[in-house]
Amino acid sequence: VPPGSILPWRFFSCKEGTKIPSKRKQNTSLTTSELLYRNLLKSEQEHWNDISARYKAVTKRIKEKLEELHDKYTFNSGSPGIRFGENVYFAEHSCVFLSKADDDEGNVDVLFSTEDLGFSDTFIQRIRISPDQKYMAISLKSDNSEEATCVIVKLGRFPVMEKVIPSVFSFEWATNDVLYYTSQKNLKCQNVFVTTFTNQKHTKLVYTEQDARFFVDIYCTKDRRFLTINSNSKTTSEVWLVDCRQPFKLPALVQARTKGVIYHIEHRNDELYILTTYGEPAEYKLMKAPVASSGIENWQLVYALEEKMKLVDLEVFSDHCVMFLKNAGHLYLHVISLVSRSVQSVKLPAWACEFELESHPEHTTSTCYFQLTSPVHPPKLYAYSFKENNLIEQAVQEVPIITNCHTTRLLAKSKDETSVPITVFHKMSSKELHRKPLLVHVYGAYGIDLNMSFKEEKLMLIEEGWILAYCHVRGGGELGLSWHKDGCQHNKLKGLHDLKACIMLLHKLGFSQPKYTALAAASAGGVLAGALCNTDPDLLRAVVLQAPFVDVLNTMMKTHLPLTVEEQEEWGNPSADEKSMKYMKSYCPYQNIKPQCYPSVFITAYENDQRIPLTGVLRYVQKLRKAALDHARSTSTKGNWIPNIILDIRATGSHCDSSWEESLNEV
Repeated sequence: VPPGSILPWRFFSCKEGTKIPSKRKQNTSLTTSELLYRNLLKSEQEHWNDISARYKAVTKRIKEKLEELHDKYTFNSGSPGIRFGENVYFAEHSCVFLSKADDDEGNVDVLFSTEDLGFSDTFIQRIRISPDQKYMAISLKSDNSEEATCVIVKLGRFPVMEKVIPSVFSFEWATNDVLYYTSQKNLKCQNVFVTTFTNQKHTKLVYTEQDARFFVDIYCTKDRRFLTINSNSKTTSEVWLVDCRQPFKLPALVQARTKGVIYHIEHRNDELYILTTYGEPAEYKLMKAPVASSGIENWQLVYALEEKMKLVDLEVFSDHCVMFLKNAGHLYLHVISLVSRSVQSVKLPAWACEFELESHPEHTTSTCYFQLTSPVHPPKLYAYSFKENNLIEQAVQEVPIITNCHTTRLLAKSKDETSVPITVFHKMSSKELHRKPLLVHVYGAYGIDLNMSFKEEKLMLIEEGWILAYCHVRGGGELGLSWHKDGCQHNKLKGLHDLKACIMLLHKLGFSQPKYTALAAASAGGVLAGALCNTDPDLLRAVVLQAPFVDVLNTMMKTHLPLTVEEQEEWGNPSADEKSMKYMKSYCPYQNIKPQCYPSVFITAYENDQRIPLTGVLRYVQKLRKAALDHARSTSTKGNWIPNIILDIRATGSHCDSSWEESLNEV
C-alpha cells in the first residue's frame, strides 16, 4: 500500500450521531508486576501527601498571588481572535464571545458556554467558523486526556448543538456546510474525514496514512481557496489539496514525499506559495509554483532566510507575505511585497520573546495584527499597516506595562566553541545578584523553542527577587533547522554541553551561584536536565521536572508504545543499531545514576500519561533515592545532606494543555 492513499467515497460511511464507544470490561486478575506497581504508586502518593502537608502555608500564599496576577493580566490582554469583517470571535473561561472589531469600549456578547452544551470540566482548544458564520466548530478538551471532542454549533439567537465528534485533532470548513477533520487514536492522526450539514447529512473517509512515522492534520489557506491535508514526519512531509469550490472532488497531490524535504502550502492568485527546506542550505525558504503544475521541478525561489534566522510563522495576504522571525532571541518581521518583491525588515521591541498570532486573519486586510509577549510581559497587541509600511502599537488595552524587569541576552561558549544564546530576566532594582535565587529553563529537542510566553508564576518570581534564565541549547529550534539537527540523534550530548556552559557562564557573570540555582524542564527537556544531574550535580541545588522523559533507552527499545517508531528520527533506533544503543546509554538519565551528592528533585507526573510512561518515572525516582542514600551512608563528611526527592503523581491532568485551574494547582 502506498504511504498515503486517497479512498473513494464508497469505501467508507458511518451513521450520524455515532456515540463514543464504552470501554470494554477489563480483566480483573492482576499479575505480580501490576501488584508491585500499584503498591509503589500507593507508597509514592502517601509520601507526597506527607510532604505536601508541610507546605500548606506557602502554597496558600503563592496561590493567592497567582490568582491576583491572573485576574489582573490575562482577560484584559485578550486572546487572539478570529476576524470576519467587523466580527471578532474569541474564547475565554470556557465561553465563546463575539465582539466588534471597531468597538473601543470593549463590549462583548456571550454566544454560549461549554456548560450550555453539556460539557463541564472542559476547556476550549480551537475555534473554526464557517464562511457564512452560520456554524461554529470548537474542540473541547478535558485535563485527563489528550484527545479532544469536536462540537458543531449552529449559531443564532439560540445556538443549537448540531453534532458531536469524539477524538478529533484538527478541523476546517471547506464550504458553509462541509467540514473536514482528522481523527486521533493512541496519539496518532492518520485518517481524514468529511462531514456535511446539508439536508442529506453524511460522513466519509477521504484519506488514510499508512506510515506510522507520519502525523496528519488539516489547514485552510488564508484565501479559503484550498484545504491542505498535511502528512508530516519529523523530517519529511507531503501535502494534498482539497478544492473548496469542489469539496467532494478527490484531493490532489502537490508533491510526493521526498526524504528530508519538509514543505507547507499557502495560495494566492492560482499560485502555491511553498514554505520548504528543499535545496541548499536546508533551512526554510519561500518558493512558488502554479497550482496546475505543482511538482518540485517547477518550484521557484521567492525569498531565502539569512543564516541562523529562525522562521516562527508565515502569513500570506492578498498582496503581502509576513514572516515572523527570531534571531539570537530577538524578534523581527520581514514584510515581502508579492507585487514589487520589496522586503521591509522590522526589529521588534527588545523585551519581546514570543509571537501570538491571530487565527485565520482576513486575507484581504490592509493590516496584520499580532501580539508580543515574554515570560514576564503579558501579551500586548501590535499591528503592521501595509498601506503605511509601519508598525503600530495598539493602545486599546488597559494592561499594566511591566517596567521594572530587565532583559539581558548572553552567549555562552560550549565545549566545541559554539555560541549558545541565553535570555535572562531580573528586577531592575536588584542588587548583589550573586545572592539571588536563579531558575534556569531548558528543553532542547524536536526543533521546538523554549516556551517563552507569559506565565503569571514567572512574573511573581521576578517580583520576589528571582533571576530567570532561558538556555536555548542545540536540539531546540531557536537558531533554525540546523540548530535542531546539531542536537538530535548522535548529537544529543551537544545539548548537555550547551546547558553546562550556560549555567557556568551565568555564575561567572555574577547571576546567582550553585547553592541558589534551580533547573526547570518538562517532557523531553528532562533528558538534558536529568543528564546534567548525573554529570555536574554540583552546579545545582534543586531540579523541577514536569512529566520528564528520563528513561530514554528502555522507552525507545519498546516499539509497541504509540510514539516509539515516530520518535526514532529524534533519538535514534537502539533496537536495530548497536551504536545508537551505546550512545543513548551514555546520556540516558536513568542509566547513569550513581552514588553521589545530587540536588533536590521535584517531579510532577501523570497517572494516565500516554507519552511518558509512569513506570519509567517511578523506576527513576527509586534508583535516584537509593543512589543519594548510598552516597550519604558511605561518606562521613561534615555537613553531608540527603536531597529531597519528591514525586507528585497527579490522578488528573495530562502531558499537554491543561486548564488554568489545573495548571494553577501544579504550579
